[in-house]
Amino acid sequence: MKIAIVTDQSRTAFLPNEEGLMEDRQKRQTVKAIKEVLSEKYTCIDLVFDDNILIKLKREKVDLVFNLCNGISGNSRISQLPALLEYAGIPYTGSTPLGHALAYNKIYSCKLFNEANINTPKFAYVNNIEEIENIDINLPAIVKPKDEGSSRGIHQNSLVFNKDQLIKRVRECLNTYDPPVMISEYIEGREFTVGVLGNDENITALPILEIDFSNLPKHLHKFYSFEVKVHYGDKTTYHVPARLDEITQKKIEEAAIKAYKVLDLKDYARVDIRLKDGVPYVLEVNSLPGLMRGHSDITKMADASGLGYKGLIFSIVENAIRRHRLDEKLQHVK
Repeated sequence: MKIAIVTDQSRTAFLPNEEGLMEDRQKRQTVKAIKEVLSEKYTCIDLVFDDNILIKLKREKVDLVFNLCNGISGNSRISQLPALLEYAGIPYTGSTPLGHALAYNKIYSCKLFNEANINTPKFAYVNNIEEIENIDINLPAIVKPKDEGSSRGIHQNSLVFNKDQLIKRVRECLNTYDPPVMISEYIEGREFTVGVLGNDENITALPILEIDFSNLPKHLHKFYSFEVKVHYGDKTTYHVPARLDEITQKKIEEAAIKAYKVLDLKDYARVDIRLKDGVPYVLEVNSLPGLMRGHSDITKMADASGLGYKGLIFSIVENAIRRHRLDEKLQHVK
């Protein structure tokens, strides 16, 4: 079987700051690590998503695409490669265009969570500064892009405590990211993230990871901002498995799996949760979580589960093979 790892072109032209540079660097390292793993069992190549991607995939006679593409631009950019692959009939890892679109757009995913009775912070969204006058949100609140991942667009000044700070941060977001901008009430509590693997009746949660901010410098707010992720990793403690009683652990796992199912996600994802007064609040779901070995949260959970990095990567591929019934199709071709 031949697998192509497909990743994006550089996004620095659209995100010309530390976030864009970091994204590019992490992708290069991730492609290298995944290729090393998959090459143990499969023929593996890596390609860049450009105008000729379908031509390249067909020329290389690729059986499965390992999708690492967030997309470069456009409101539905994360769905662009899966949509092309579906059109061309090429199997791929990860969620469908619809699943990615629902998860990536935090406004729509949170609307679905509300409909499904999944606890999520109260939120609003604005397309311009003037619309702030019409929202009903208690402060403090988090101001963030509706469609970014890996803490891009979530900085220390994203936590706002008064209207002036709110207006300033919304303006900054509107100048950098696609509108509308999302404003979510801040949940004061412990922070967790949950890796979810599988499809249909075979969906499981990896060991819950707690992100402990108690050792951060006093001048920093205690939430998973871009600065904390990138510059204060040594001051952030990761407890995996998380220190939870059995009842609370089950509540968090159930909330994560329910969110995964509501968005109709496939193969793998990561669900971010805050716990307040014993109630888990789903903050957002990353349908294409980072897979940088030893750095990305889901890889830490895989290590704690006994899967390890290799087991995680092979599990994602095997989930996709079963979902696409690829073994049967290849056997039929033979």
